[in-house]
Amino acid sequence: MKKIICLPGALLVSLLMGALPAAEFPATEITNGLVHARIYLPDAENGYYRGTRFDWSGVIPELSFNKHSYSGQWFDNYTPTKNDAVMGPVEAFDPLGYDEAGAGGSFVKIGIGVLSRPDALPYSPFKYYPILNAGNWEIKRSVADIRFIHRLNDTAFAYRYEKEVKLVKEKPELLLIHSLKNTGKKTIETEVFDHNFFLLDHRPMGPGLVLKFPFHPSAEQARGLNDIAALRADSITILRQPAPRESVYAELFGFGESEKDYDIRLQNHITGTGVRIRCDRPLSRLVFWGSSTILCPEPYIRVKVLPGETFHWTIRYDFN
Repeated sequence: MKKIICLPGALLVSLLMGALPAAEFPATEITNGLVHARIYLPDAENGYYRGTRFDWSGVIPELSFNKHSYSGQWFDNYTPTKNDAVMGPVEAFDPLGYDEAGAGGSFVKIGIGVLSRPDALPYSPFKYYPILNAGNWEIKRSVADIRFIHRLNDTAFAYRYEKEVKLVKEKPELLLIHSLKNTGKKTIETEVFDHNFFLLDHRPMGPGLVLKFPFHPSAEQARGLNDIAALRADSITILRQPAPRESVYAELFGFGESEKDYDIRLQNHITGTGVRIRCDRPLSRLVFWGSSTILCPEPYIRVKVLPGETFHWTIRYDFN
């Protein structure tokens, strides 16, 4: 059934919400009594998301707090292998061993598995790559958290990747707690970013949305600035809703080497809905992107793990 949101400009997003496929996909729910989340489970044959861009763990189609919604379907066309058929704070790692593989060789994407490189073209996150080995997933769940463990063996970039989605007791907070153990023979060196597909109260991107940072960012490779959005001191303000197929994008600079600069606030001043995003690792790169339906801050961190070692990081989301 299509859900119509009685808010100005929200009809487009509510129609997209009604475009969810009728099939049932493996999923579970967690709650701490304040925040509620529905989470799709990784499954190579029946999972909701089987693309090769984003980590398969932690796709969250429903996320709510205090009668406000923070996630939902923002795209119109769905297929399980579409690169961005995801919702919520999903993450993506840069590929391992792609350049060395050559056409016909194989490479690794953490949280997905071993993929085939079909040609000599540069890697593209928007392209689907055949999956040769999806590894093994183990899932442990309690009332307020779920833990995904992905093991990939029989490759030089073997690993044990653990990601826990945890709702903090008696607080409107969600944690993404990660550990990556290198069980292979080669050093794992990559970047990982969170795309943060937050859809605040099912409203499309438009006036009222603001991104705020603890520093004054500068922008490069910008598209749509001073038209769709404006960079003002320590914030980005949305001026208008983009037309269908129109988008805004910029690489942001000005952050330092401390994790204190990984502190991003997304606020909808019309509905009063917002989320604060922090991490215990420093930023290595920062992008923001928006379409007619959604605005996404995309913070990156560097990951380097020697054979036998483990790398840890945690991302914290405070909802208000």
